Amino acid sequence: MKKRRGGESDAGRKAADGGPRDAAPDTEARILEAAHTVFLRVGTAGARMVDIARAAGVNHALLHYYFTSKEGLAEAVFLRAAGDFLPGILAALGSDAPLAAKVAEVAARYTDRLREQPYLAGYLVAELTYRPERVTQLLAGAAGGRLEALRTRVLSVLDAQIAARVDAGTMRPVAAEQFLISVLALTVFPFVARPLLQAVLGLDAAGFDELVMARRGEVPALVFGGLQPEPP
Repeated sequence: MKKRRGGESDAGRKAADGGPRDAAPDTEARILEAAHTVFLRVGTAGARMVDIARAAGVNHALLHYYFTSKEGLAEAVFLRAAGDFLPGILAALGSDAPLAAKVAEVAARYTDRLREQPYLAGYLVAELTYRPERVTQLLAGAAGGRLEALRTRVLSVLDAQIAARVDAGTMRPVAAEQFLISVLALTVFPFVARPLLQAVLGLDAAGFDELVMARRGEVPALVFGGLQPEPP
């Protein structure tokens, strides 16, 4: 149970401040789940507390009892959404698995993840744009305080694996940062630009899904195909 006010539990705080003693035990979780759905769909600017309360099946007063401000609820949703996504990508790319296997894993796993939550990528980009002054803080929170360690690990491992491939003559030199950007962009961008791509390519929902499923194999091919060593 989460601690508040100098270690007092939620339940203790409710008893002390005359809060909703008859509220269901899962009320806070239902509110957060409803907020997650609303915020991912319309973003922080478009989300309304009344819509979140309605989706959670609670009244406005109960919503504000658990989350006193829209800003606080927005941060909770962002940390939940980003915490399930960004650290996992960095951890996968920072593992000791072979480089090609890691890229294939990220492309497959996170394509599937974004297919399940089609608004997630656009939401994360919009939130980081909406609050640029808090990007580092929010990402650090999403990574559970491990952002610096994850960053150092992934860049160090990628540097070493890229260098080994360059020495073997199977890849041209590329900075680890550029490699990371390419993998992330090729995997995530189609979901960020989904409405644009569907309009430009004339795709319905099923057609877009078929397109991104093919990306699972295309991403590794594009990454490594573009890094072939130049002919002597």
